[in-house]
Amino acid sequence: MIKVLIADDEALVRTGLRMILQSDPGIRVIAEGGDGNEALALVRAHRPDVVLMDIRMPHLDGLAATRQLSSRPGAPRVLVLTTFDRDEYVYTALRDGAAGFLFKDTPPRELIAAVHTVAEGNAILAPRVTRNLIDHFTQGSTARAEARRRLAVLTPRERNVIAAVADGMSNAEAARSLHVSEATVKAHVSQIMAKLDAANRVQIAVLAHQADLTGER
Repeated sequence: MIKVLIADDEALVRTGLRMILQSDPGIRVIAEGGDGNEALALVRAHRPDVVLMDIRMPHLDGLAATRQLSSRPGAPRVLVLTTFDRDEYVYTALRDGAAGFLFKDTPPRELIAAVHTVAEGNAILAPRVTRNLIDHFTQGSTARAEARRRLAVLTPRERNVIAAVADGMSNAEAARSLHVSEATVKAHVSQIMAKLDAANRVQIAVLAHQADLTGER
C-alpha cells in the first residue's frame, strides 16, 4: 500500500486528487494539507511514501517545502504538480530533490501510474516538461564541459546505464537493453547517484543530456 499526502491550497483540487488516487486499491491518501507548513507537519505525523506537492501555496510554498523535506533522512518522494510547462519553479524543484513533475490536467490513469513510479524509486516527467527542462539545463558549452567532467568518474558500464536512464528507460527496460539483470541496473543507478551526488534519476538524466551522452549504449 502506497501512502500519499496531498499538499494543495485548493480544497476542490485536493478532493479531486484524492478521489482519483483512491480508485486504485494500492494507494491510500493518508492526509491533506493546504500549504507547505501543514505538509511538513503532516509528513512528520503520518510518514507518507509520496507527497503530491503543489508549487504555489501560501505561507510556505511547495518549493521551500520540497527543499526541507529532501534534506531529511528517509524523506518521502515528492511529486510536484504544476500548471505551466515553462514554470521556472519546476527547475528549482528539480535541484531541490523532487522526484517528478506532472500537470494538474494529467489524466487519472497517468497520475496513478506516476505515483506508483516514484514510490518504486524511479522518476517521472510529464512529456511537455521534458524538452523545456533539458533545454534549460543544457544551454552553452560551459554546462556541457562541466557535465562531462562530472561524468568522467563513471565506468563504461555506468555510462551505458546513465544513457539508458536519460533515454527514459525503466530499470527493467535498461536491463533488457544492456543484457543484464534488473538488480544489476538498480545497483548501478545507486552507485551513479552516489558518485554524482545526485538526489534522483532526473538529475542524472539531465547530466547525461548536458554531456550529450544519450544513446551511448
